[in-house]
Amino acid sequence: MRVSNVTVRRRIFLALLVGILLYGALITRLGYIQLVMGQWLQDEAKSLWTRNVPFEAKRGLIKDRNGEDLVQNQSVPSVMAIPAQIKDKEGTARKLAPILGQKEEDILKAISKRQLINRVPGGRKLSPQKAQQIQAMGLPGIKVAEDSERFYPEGTMLAHVLGFTGIDNQGLHGLEKIYDKFLKGTPGYVSFPADAGGRMMPGHAEQYVPPINGMDMYLTIDKQVQTFIERELDQAVVTYQPDDVIAIAMDPKTGEILGMGSRPSFEPNKYRDYSTEVINRNLPIWKTYEPGSTFKIVTLAAALNEGVVSLDEEFNDPGYVMVAGARLRCWKRQGHGQETMLEVVENSCNPGFVAMGQRLQKERLFQYIDKFGFGQKTGIDLIGESKGLLFKLNRVGPVELGTTSFGQGVSVTPIQQMAAVSAAINGGKLMKPYIAKEWRDSVTHDIIGRTEPSVVRQVITPETSAKVRYALESVVAKGTGGNAYLEGYRVGGKTGTAQKVKNGRYMDGEYIVSFIGFAPADDPKILVYVAVDNPKAQAFGGLIAAPIVKNILESALPYLKVEKRKDGIEREYKYGDKKYVEVPNLLGLSMKEVTSSYYTMPLDVAGKGTHVIKQSPTPGEKVEEGSKIRVYLGDKTAN
Repeated sequence: MRVSNVTVRRRIFLALLVGILLYGALITRLGYIQLVMGQWLQDEAKSLWTRNVPFEAKRGLIKDRNGEDLVQNQSVPSVMAIPAQIKDKEGTARKLAPILGQKEEDILKAISKRQLINRVPGGRKLSPQKAQQIQAMGLPGIKVAEDSERFYPEGTMLAHVLGFTGIDNQGLHGLEKIYDKFLKGTPGYVSFPADAGGRMMPGHAEQYVPPINGMDMYLTIDKQVQTFIERELDQAVVTYQPDDVIAIAMDPKTGEILGMGSRPSFEPNKYRDYSTEVINRNLPIWKTYEPGSTFKIVTLAAALNEGVVSLDEEFNDPGYVMVAGARLRCWKRQGHGQETMLEVVENSCNPGFVAMGQRLQKERLFQYIDKFGFGQKTGIDLIGESKGLLFKLNRVGPVELGTTSFGQGVSVTPIQQMAAVSAAINGGKLMKPYIAKEWRDSVTHDIIGRTEPSVVRQVITPETSAKVRYALESVVAKGTGGNAYLEGYRVGGKTGTAQKVKNGRYMDGEYIVSFIGFAPADDPKILVYVAVDNPKAQAFGGLIAAPIVKNILESALPYLKVEKRKDGIEREYKYGDKKYVEVPNLLGLSMKEVTSSYYTMPLDVAGKGTHVIKQSPTPGEKVEEGSKIRVYLGDKTAN
C-alpha cells in the first residue's frame, strides 16, 4: 500500500510533537527536582549521614513571689551506650542487666542499634551507688553521664499546686503540666556526619547548638504564709483526725493566691508511692459540698445591695420559720428573740436569712449567686477545678429559696467561696484567682511575661461592700466568730457548719465545719478559708475552724507588716471567752511598786537591781488575761 507524502509529513510532525512534549516534560521534571525539591532532597540526604547527640535543656525553676525556691533541678547519673565502641555486646548486656534490673535481651537490643549514642534501658537517673558500680566495671562504650531531675526541697508543701514531672522531665501534674511548654526549654545538640557504623567521617566539623533552658516561674504564693498554712493543717490532722482539711489564703483585692494546701497530701519527690486518688484530688479547687453559713455572706451582700434590708431594722426570731409547710430551724432552738438585722448576721440566725431571701425573691437571689461566680469555674490556673451544683431556677420553690439563703442545698468549692467573699469585701469586684505571677529569663532574670489581676465583673457597690465588711467584723467581735478575734487587729469573718450529704441523704453526726476570715476589716490585705471535714470533736465552725484561721492570721499579719490598731469594734465577751487586758507600764518602777496590791499579773523577774529597766510584752499591748510579764531589773530607772 502506497503512503502519500501528506501522510508521511503528518506522521513526522506527530513524532516530532511527541518528542518535543516528552523532552519538555523531562526538562520540567528536572527543573522541579532541581529548583523546588532540591533543598528537601539535600536535607534528606544529609539526615541519612548526620548524627545528633542531644543535650537536655534544664527546666525553669519555680519560685514564690519573693524569689524563694519551691522547685529546683538536681544532677543525677544516667547510663549511655556508644554501640560502635562496644566489642563484646553480649558480655556487656550480661553485666549490666542485674545492676539495672533489666532483661539481658532488652539491653543487648539497645546497645546493638546502629546509632552513635543511645540510652540503656533502666539507665535513667540512677542512684549514686549503681552509677559507681557501672563505672567501676570499666565497660568499653558504656558511659555514665550527668542528667537532671526535678527536686522539691519542701517535701509535701504545695504538692497539689506544684505537681511533678516524669522520667523525661516532662510535666505530668499541677503547674509542672499546665506550664510545661514554658518550663521545659528547648533541647540542644552536637551534629556531625557519620558513616553507617556510626563513626564520625574524617574531614568534617561538628556543629554545636546549645540548649535553651526553660523560663523561671514566679508564683503569687508567699512561702512564709504557706508555711503558716502547712503548720495549721498538720496540727488540725493531729487534733481532730478529720477525713480531710483544706486551707486557702488569698489577696482579696487582686485574686492572688498567697497559700493553698490540704490533707491528705503527697510528696512530689516520691509521687509513685501514693494513690492516684490522693494525687488527683486538689481539694481546694476540686471538692464540692454544702457551704453552710459561710454562704450567708452572699445573701447578705445581695439583700443590702438591693436595699431590701438594713442592718439596724428589727427582726424577731422564735427559733424557726414556717415555709410552705416546712419548719426551717435556727441552730439555736429557742431562738434569738428580738434582734436587729446586724445581730441576725452576728448570731448566724437562719430565719433572718430566710427573710432576706424571701425579700429578694428567687430570681434576684439566684442572679446574685451567679454574679458571685457560683455554678461555674473560677478559671484558676490549676488542673481539676469543679464548678459545683446549684438548683435550676425552675425547680426552686419556697423551701429551696429558704434553704439556699442560709447555704443548704447548694454545692460549692472552696475556691469559689474565696472568690465570692473577696468580691463581697473588696469593693464589689469579682476577681479571677491565679497562681502564676511572672515569667523570667533563667540567665538574665529579665521579666518576660506577667499575669495582671483580672476583674471578672462588678457584683455589688463599694458602699454595700463596706456594710458587709462592718457586719462581718461585728460577727468576730460580738457574734459566732469570736474565736477568730485578734487583739489589736480588725478581723472580719463568718462561721460555717454543714451536715455532710451522701447519695442525696444527710449523714448523721458528720459535718464539714469552716470559717472564712479577713483582716484588716476596713482594708483587707488577706482572706483565709479553712474547712475541716468530719472532725472527731464537737462540730461547729466557730469552735474548730475559727481558731485555725486566727492562728494563720496571727502569724501572717505581722509578717505582712500590718500594724496593730485600736479603732476596731470592741470585743463583747461571753461566758467562757478568753479575755484580754492591757499591759501596764512598769518601766522605772521599783520592785516594791510593781508588787503593790494594784498589780495582779504574774511576773517573771530577771536581772539584779532595784528598778525595772525593760519589760516584755511592751506597755499598752493587750495580752490574754493571766499572761506572765517578764521584767528585767537594773540599777538605773527608765527615762
